[in-house]
Amino acid sequence: MAAVIGSQLFSPFRALGYIANHVPLAVQSQGTENLVVTAVGSAFHVYNCAKLNLLFVGQLNDEEVSCLTTYKHFVITACGQEIKMWHRGKTVASFVGHDKDVHCLLTFGAHLISVDEGSSLKVWDIKTTELYLEVGFDSKTFHITCLMHPSTYLNKILLCSKQGSMQIWNIKTNKMIYSFEGWSCPITAVEQAPAIDVVAVGLQSGKIVIHNLKVDETVMTFQQDWGPVTAIAFRTDGNPVMATASPSGNIALWDLEGRKLRSTLIDAHDGSVCGLKFLPSQPLLATNGPDNALKLWIFDQPDGSGRLLRSRSGHSAPPTKIRFYGHKGSDILSAGLDRTFRHISTANDARSCELSQGSLAKKAKNSGIKVEELKLTPITDFAAETTRNSDWENIVTCHQGNKQARSWWFQKKALGKHTLETRGNKDGDNTSITAVTISSCGNFAIIGDSKGHVDSFNIQSGNHRASYGNPRAHKGCVRGVAIDGVNQQLLSAGADSQLRFWSFTKRKLLSKLSFEALMTGLEIHRESSLAAVVCEDFSIHIADIEMHRIVRTFTGHANRITDVSFSPDGRWLISSSMDSTIRTWDLPAARLIDCFLVASPVTSLTLSPTGEYLATSHVDDLGVYLWSNKTLYGHVALVPLPSTFEPSLVQLPVTSGGETEEMSDAILETRTSGEVTDMGETQESRTEEFKSPDQLSNELITMSLLPQSRWRNLTSLEIIKQRNRPKQPPKPPKSAPFFLPTEPGLVPKFVAEEKDVADEEVSQSKLIQLRRLQPQTEFQKMLDKCSSSGDYDPLMSSLKAMGPSAIDAELRLVSPESGGTIALMQQFMEFLSTHMATKRDFELVEAYMALFLKLHGSLIMEHPELVRAARQLQAQHEHTWTKLRDLINQGLCLVSYYKSALI
Repeated sequence: MAAVIGSQLFSPFRALGYIANHVPLAVQSQGTENLVVTAVGSAFHVYNCAKLNLLFVGQLNDEEVSCLTTYKHFVITACGQEIKMWHRGKTVASFVGHDKDVHCLLTFGAHLISVDEGSSLKVWDIKTTELYLEVGFDSKTFHITCLMHPSTYLNKILLCSKQGSMQIWNIKTNKMIYSFEGWSCPITAVEQAPAIDVVAVGLQSGKIVIHNLKVDETVMTFQQDWGPVTAIAFRTDGNPVMATASPSGNIALWDLEGRKLRSTLIDAHDGSVCGLKFLPSQPLLATNGPDNALKLWIFDQPDGSGRLLRSRSGHSAPPTKIRFYGHKGSDILSAGLDRTFRHISTANDARSCELSQGSLAKKAKNSGIKVEELKLTPITDFAAETTRNSDWENIVTCHQGNKQARSWWFQKKALGKHTLETRGNKDGDNTSITAVTISSCGNFAIIGDSKGHVDSFNIQSGNHRASYGNPRAHKGCVRGVAIDGVNQQLLSAGADSQLRFWSFTKRKLLSKLSFEALMTGLEIHRESSLAAVVCEDFSIHIADIEMHRIVRTFTGHANRITDVSFSPDGRWLISSSMDSTIRTWDLPAARLIDCFLVASPVTSLTLSPTGEYLATSHVDDLGVYLWSNKTLYGHVALVPLPSTFEPSLVQLPVTSGGETEEMSDAILETRTSGEVTDMGETQESRTEEFKSPDQLSNELITMSLLPQSRWRNLTSLEIIKQRNRPKQPPKPPKSAPFFLPTEPGLVPKFVAEEKDVADEEVSQSKLIQLRRLQPQTEFQKMLDKCSSSGDYDPLMSSLKAMGPSAIDAELRLVSPESGGTIALMQQFMEFLSTHMATKRDFELVEAYMALFLKLHGSLIMEHPELVRAARQLQAQHEHTWTKLRDLINQGLCLVSYYKSALI
């Protein structure tokens, strides 16, 4: 067996749910439109500020992006020791020369300034990518933390250090102009103020200093109570307001004229606020942080405070469970450790959102606590059903350590009004809900708790309907509940190592299956009446719901199994484990057909209802990854894998796997015209177009590509003309003033007079020559020429270009009665016989032959040479038709056999 590299079934497609990370954002102005650039791991995203739509996605780098900036229409990123410049997601230049990781970037005119962790400053020419200047600093005495270009200071930059001092350098003369003593505290941020010669300096102590560089004097100071200053920004729309960010997620807005705190944005981000930029001449503030969120704030309140205008966000903590929602496969529900419940769209990232838990921000503000403290605890299990999604709540969730299950309404993207509690909670026991499911009709929710109780509720009213077991369904914690597609049987898996089958309506125990190991999960496929039971001994058991017995057992995982998912047709079972493998099992064959490794263990997986995508979430990873199903796009040989198979590592999908929401015409033109590669050649030159041959094999018969209207009605033209005859006779054309000889045919052509010696001899004769009055048509000339050479392809091409009426007219003209000859008729039958032997254009040759015999059948019987040609044509026709008939009969026999076998 050939070695299997990667996965036989799945290939990486794209990553979802990534918005921004801890790298400060950059603002780029293109005409009247403002763009925001954020870093996402080893790539970057470009959003427009109008709707925060994703415009471009940068290609994947070898290392993560450590800092970024913009220059005109370009984006410049630093990844480790390498600096790259991008244009619309494509690399256009690279700057290589640093020995340590780069952490600061600044565009200065036509130059790029970069600083690495060793405080080595380099100045590059952006156009030529050449190193213009290099200055080294001693990190012990002057460790550069940030830098900027003071406005109107020609060829000068301001360097800030970890030691608290600042220096102004002239990069043209490579000299230090001035040194500021500083404030003996590490400088964490610096920003140019709207006033000339004035800059704002943020310190690690939380102090903000407004300093005049020209006179080296402090204008004013502010103190931030939330810790170090992580970013500073000034409004440029005429309002003297400065914004400062903090590691606690709060933003302070300072009134520079009144020298006081104007307002605050509490809990603007979950964690530190890393990026802070006011849009040019607008009261809009763009922020980002490590909570995987990009937010745009507007300051239009009467008191000068701000409000959230729009935002894009993803999970700020790794998701724990994901499931496809609906039957289209374009929506994913995701629950994470960040206490959020999210909807992720695979088709349009702008549709992704968080399901609301109520007015938590207002409650938190009134109570003086953080919003996170008011959120529900992390979701441990959830179930959704689309049958009644427009009528009432259609999602049920259970939460970590919570004794109540909650209902959600997907259509409203909000938390529902019902709280569901089991009988154990009503008896006063301190229990928690551990498993939930919803019936296929969308009317009932079944929940199980940590004490073994299983209860059903009506989702519409939230009323309790039934309890299973006496007094409880299991002796231990309920690990999973499921209900079949017709509400007949309820399955419950417990920590007592038993899978129990209950009558849903009668609430009676029908049967039970015992396992040697404890069960950790239960997944059902309603269409096939199969259930997958996951055990702690790393085994998976497939139970038949109708027969109440185990039909398959799969072993092979080397660590705890985290999740399982059935394929839509019920033929595959996909499982993931903490051993970092994803395995696909063929249920009918009971064999492992695919296995591959991923860098981080999978916490949850789900296969789309269309079978198009496999979605996975991973340990310590904020994204949801999509994998394409190869079997939908081509033939895949599903070779069973042996027990000694060693899986290979497959890289996770990247954010640039799919098309972005908006793609400019320039990119589309580049893709269609062929993109230039590093080797100087285009994609078109490397990819040769495949052209199918005219005839695959001499044993096969090939049809033409002409529509049926061109040949099917050739023998019925007289009936069609009779039916389409006009009610009034056509008017005769006006007679020409003089006589010109014309060629016969569908399109009359004038005959140019040809003079030769013979013509000169008989020019004086008064006898009219019939040969001169009826010369050969172009078709007859081509037929005579092809008959002499033996190559009839030009003649067939000419016939294919004609319409039915033209073909009928030309075949009538080959007879002696219409100006043709017996030799032309014999040549045409030889053409039919020769082309029929090639087995190409079979239906065309049959149609031409039928029309020819219909028109000239009686004339053929009168001439022996035509009879001999007709017999040869008949023999060739019988040979070809017999071959075709045998192939058709063979196919019909096979179809009939398979039909009878299935019955």
